Amino acid sequence: MKEFTRMSRLPPYVFATVNKIKMDARHRGEDIIDLGMGNPDIPTPKHIVDKLIEASQKGHNHRYSASMGITKLRNAISDWYKRRFGVYLDPDEEVIATMGAKEGLAHLVLATISPGDVVFAPNPTYPIHPYSVIIAGGDLRSIPIGKDRDFFEDLLSATKQTWPSPKMLIISYPHNPTTAVVEKVFFEKIVEFCKEHDIIVIHDFAYADLVFDGYKPPSFLEIPGAKDIGVELFSLSKSYSMPGWRVGFCVGNPLLIAALKRIKSYLDYGMFQPIQIASIIALNGPYDCVEEIVGIYRERRDALVDGLNRIGWQMEKPKATMFVWARIPEQFKHMGSIEFSKMLIEKARVAVSPGIGFGEYGDEYVRFALVENPHRIRQGIKGIKGIM
Repeated sequence: MKEFTRMSRLPPYVFATVNKIKMDARHRGEDIIDLGMGNPDIPTPKHIVDKLIEASQKGHNHRYSASMGITKLRNAISDWYKRRFGVYLDPDEEVIATMGAKEGLAHLVLATISPGDVVFAPNPTYPIHPYSVIIAGGDLRSIPIGKDRDFFEDLLSATKQTWPSPKMLIISYPHNPTTAVVEKVFFEKIVEFCKEHDIIVIHDFAYADLVFDGYKPPSFLEIPGAKDIGVELFSLSKSYSMPGWRVGFCVGNPLLIAALKRIKSYLDYGMFQPIQIASIIALNGPYDCVEEIVGIYRERRDALVDGLNRIGWQMEKPKATMFVWARIPEQFKHMGSIEFSKMLIEKARVAVSPGIGFGEYGDEYVRFALVENPHRIRQGIKGIKGIM
């Protein structure tokens, strides 16, 4: 009981330090504008909630469900991909419903990675991408990403220097936290490279819909041959503002889907069936509710970036996600992201996520989450102006 080896490989949760300062300030009665956690605040569209209520009132929906997702949900997922990206998916062999993208990704890695297997993940990136590898007992290698780097040069260099050869690459575009986006040619290179080096690809596509200014993100599975080597995950959390519902799915390579299906059959009985039924309505229903949600995030993005630029904190508007990834102003760069984030809470009454929480290459940045309305965002900018 003195030590749990697997837990000892997981580092302390760096966001906890900033969260404690935020909560202490709130307990003192201070009004903290929280742009830290990416927890969507927009209510789920009414027609989806109405279907949940209707389905919940039927007793036969209260029983155990299917861990891979009910048939009609898997058909809806397959149809959604066909409409959106022109990708055909066999709903029985190439589709599985998951409890959010995070659960699906973590369990897929657990099912396919053995101790000593090498996995590549970008740095900085969303924490479950690298730490799913640690939890599975794999050997993580970080690929630094940023505007001043060539991802494929770094990927090739890491591959040449790695023994045993890497087994898996985990990527996500549009990217959290950096908000980076890619075009189809990027995935074409990924497929070519990973086929040549026999590398499995997991692509987290959680922000497929949260895009702005005419940008249209490609699906990894649009690329010929992608399904031979990898899978893609999607979540309804952002597109349909359903974060607490925990609905996502994993699609693509049938062998990988079978592995995830098998491990989930031991671990869960699937989501509450009324949630799955409501998710069918979301995927098959009108897209205007998604466009409305995207419009809200666009307004918040503009309020934040325009306001910060006005007070001298210069940055570009991201083309995607519900975040703004901001390099720490030059005069504060020496502090690092944790101390700078602490200062923003204490002096500006604004909470953000320190960039180092997404990897050591993020320590010159902080991440703003667009989870407050424009009025509150402008209020936060006034507080930040006082320390600039």
